[in-house]
Amino acid sequence: MLGPLRVLDGERDLTPGPAKHRALLAALLLRPARPVAVERLIDEVWDGRPPASAEPVLRVYVSALRKVVEGIRTVPGGYLLDVDPGRVDAHRFEHLVAEARRAGEAGRRAEAAEGLREALTLWRGPALADVESDTLRRAHAVRLEELRLTAVEERVELDLTLGRGARVVGELRALVAAHPLRERAWGQLIAALDQAGRRSEALGAYREARRLLVEELGLEPGEDLRAAHERVLTGSPAPRTVPNETPPDIADFTGREHILEWIRGSVPKAGGAPVHLVLHGPAGVGKSAVAVHAATALDLPDGRLYASLGTRTPEAVLEDLLRSVGCPEAAIPADLDGRVRLYRSTVGGRRLLVVLDDAADEAQVRPLLPTGPGCVTLVTSRSPLPGLEAARALELDVLDRDESVAMLAGVAGEHRVRAEPEAAARVAELCGGLPLALRIAGSRLARRPGWTLAHLAGRLGDERGRLDELSAGDLAVRGSLALGYRALSERQRLLLRRLGALSAPDVAPWVASALLGGPAEETLDALAGAGLLQARGLDPAGQERYGWHDLTRLYAAERLAEEEGPPAGVLAAVAPEILERARRARTLLLPAEPGSGLTLARTAEQITAPETALFRESARWLAAERGFLVATVADARRAGLDEVAWRLAFYLTPFFELGAHREDWRSTVEEGLRAVRRAGHRHGEALLLRSLADLHRVEGRLADAAETLRLALTLAETGEVARTRYRLGLVHLAQDRLPEAQACFVACLAAFSAAGDRRGRADALRALGGLRREPDLLSRSLEAYRELGDPRGEAAVSLDLAGLLLDARRLREARGRAEHALGLARRLGDRLPEATALVVLAGIALAEGGPDVAKQSARQALETFREHGDRGGAARATLALAEAALGLDEIDEAFDGLTRAMGEFDALGDGRGRAMAEKLAAEVRRRRGV
Repeated sequence: MLGPLRVLDGERDLTPGPAKHRALLAALLLRPARPVAVERLIDEVWDGRPPASAEPVLRVYVSALRKVVEGIRTVPGGYLLDVDPGRVDAHRFEHLVAEARRAGEAGRRAEAAEGLREALTLWRGPALADVESDTLRRAHAVRLEELRLTAVEERVELDLTLGRGARVVGELRALVAAHPLRERAWGQLIAALDQAGRRSEALGAYREARRLLVEELGLEPGEDLRAAHERVLTGSPAPRTVPNETPPDIADFTGREHILEWIRGSVPKAGGAPVHLVLHGPAGVGKSAVAVHAATALDLPDGRLYASLGTRTPEAVLEDLLRSVGCPEAAIPADLDGRVRLYRSTVGGRRLLVVLDDAADEAQVRPLLPTGPGCVTLVTSRSPLPGLEAARALELDVLDRDESVAMLAGVAGEHRVRAEPEAAARVAELCGGLPLALRIAGSRLARRPGWTLAHLAGRLGDERGRLDELSAGDLAVRGSLALGYRALSERQRLLLRRLGALSAPDVAPWVASALLGGPAEETLDALAGAGLLQARGLDPAGQERYGWHDLTRLYAAERLAEEEGPPAGVLAAVAPEILERARRARTLLLPAEPGSGLTLARTAEQITAPETALFRESARWLAAERGFLVATVADARRAGLDEVAWRLAFYLTPFFELGAHREDWRSTVEEGLRAVRRAGHRHGEALLLRSLADLHRVEGRLADAAETLRLALTLAETGEVARTRYRLGLVHLAQDRLPEAQACFVACLAAFSAAGDRRGRADALRALGGLRREPDLLSRSLEAYRELGDPRGEAAVSLDLAGLLLDARRLREARGRAEHALGLARRLGDRLPEATALVVLAGIALAEGGPDVAKQSARQALETFREHGDRGGAARATLALAEAALGLDEIDEAFDGLTRAMGEFDALGDGRGRAMAEKLAAEVRRRRGV
């Protein structure tokens, strides 16, 4: 399928001829050995426009395919093609790319480059080239093509690190010709030409790249491309690697303050002799946790190295450390002495923190010690390593009673520990002060809210039922999980440990597939069957979700660190899939956003049912993945994947705004800002500041919103200045600073029109029309949204027009506009816009003399606003409900509603809402004779 669809049996070509047969076969091949529902197949084969007889015709197509393709089976509700994914080129490609990336993460760069090269040979043209189904191409071909392009760039990057620049120049020239605006490819071409000694051509390539970017996008080259140019000009090597390899810290780390203070106090000043610290003690006492927690707080300028030693040889560890500090693979000597000399000379001028975890003996550690002034080495071992010269050792004992109880409270919940202090102390005593044992006990309590601490203490006190790990030290504590882990297949162990890179509470199968580089449903079910994962049912998008206990996640993270390395590598491998899915979902939520190029030129009525289903599916998918995506932003930022973190935070903004998920909005944009500022990406920072200002505005924090937007304006690139100023106009409008708001909107309208920004023009027309209360401007905005194929924008303007028509007492037209908006919101599954439409319809019903109908609409709207935590919407709905109550002569109810509404308007700083409520309150007082 990586090219025209072909079915080959040896030398025989069995590819079906009819287009519908090919589309059906492709739909099944894309999900090998997995059932596919009849409804989905019909949608994909007929591209969303099936005939009335689609189902019986589909059966005929299946029958015809069975004559040439073995393994098509009928299953409840659909069909399944029983084929090994390794025999399907698309799946084999993804598997080979994943394998190559794992080799690269392990430092085997030559092997990784060859693996990617093998994967890319599977391509014979555009994915699904002759499959006539836009639905299939949107869902699968775009992702495969992007993965192909990323794999090419990754393979070229590996070749460059291996000194093969001269070999890849021709390939890179073809790549930039096909994708002239891809800055990474241009940067690689410049580096390859420079590496090949063709300096003048490298400078010419930069000039050509800059010309294209300026002419096509109006943008100067990004920081990485400029840096590649600067290196050619100055003849300097690539920037020195600053590693940050320590695993993520434990969120509920408890105690050990005297040990942490000892470590902090041992750090030498710059230029001082290097310091080597050994944390030793029995297994399970928390040596690794202390080392990682301490390392996280130490800020040495040249970074942090991390190595899990175990039974590894010093030669193998040195190879990894040398790669981490930027040594090309070809430059690493084969013998131990050569590697030690190169390591010491490379790090001699750097001030590093090196964490050497789980050391066996002095001979294993000695070659790995950095010799640079001011360096710190943290070694963990069961032994004090007395023969390690110039090392200071400190023994970690079990936690004392107070520390144990504090740790138990951190895991199980402080309120439960405070409620049963004596039982908590007994549990801590039975755990023997071992941190891992305490974590197991706390996790059991956390996942069994009906248990008391006394009940758990009773279970642990019974020797026949006491967990083996609590009576036999760390090895026994880990026994049950380790035994279960060892019993898994290699593929199951691989997935479990890679899930340890994620902090999200649960995942869908697509995440697991990305982690494995292939289908993962059977592997997930096997892990659930083994009790290591739990199937938690279907989410709003119809996906089965799998969660795990926190102890299992921690165990998986430990296995990942020991067997593959820090979680950043796993996160980097799955990041393209996560970002692409989030980007596609954002595009459906916000069609024709500036720069997207989407101009569908159709009215909402012309948008087909399957397309509307895609809009709804996007919102449902985002709702289902909300917790995972929010956690991933933080995971990526903590792992140093700054671009992943800030881009994902930006992609999620419209979803959070649409669903009023304000805490998630705040946390992701704050994480994104930390990441983008660390990366020094001004344009990204401007986008996220704009998002933060939107959050401030909807929360009623108008002064903060205005200040944030002014800061964003200092960073915004040319194309974003008008959009940022447009938002400043919205803030001025909310502040009742109407002249300033109008000036912003007029200027933005001119800027958007001049730039050909059709969405920006639609937004500005709507804002200006609402401010001036001019139906003509709103009608032009409505037409612009329709031309963009944006039903959400169309619905919003329809409500604005309905409000103007209501004020003009043109009630029939007002109702038509409002009901049209309501229908669009319901088709799209947009609950908050639906509630807004119900508030407008309540006002129309009141004007028509139907206060009972108005009350029903307002009550429905209020329930939705409260459900989503939208205080401003709830205040408007409460005001409409009070007005309806007044129309029914329910004076006391109207008075109570107005009191609540005015309180909310005051809290939100909504002066216009407060004024409307005051006007209605005067009528209530008149009727009450007050």
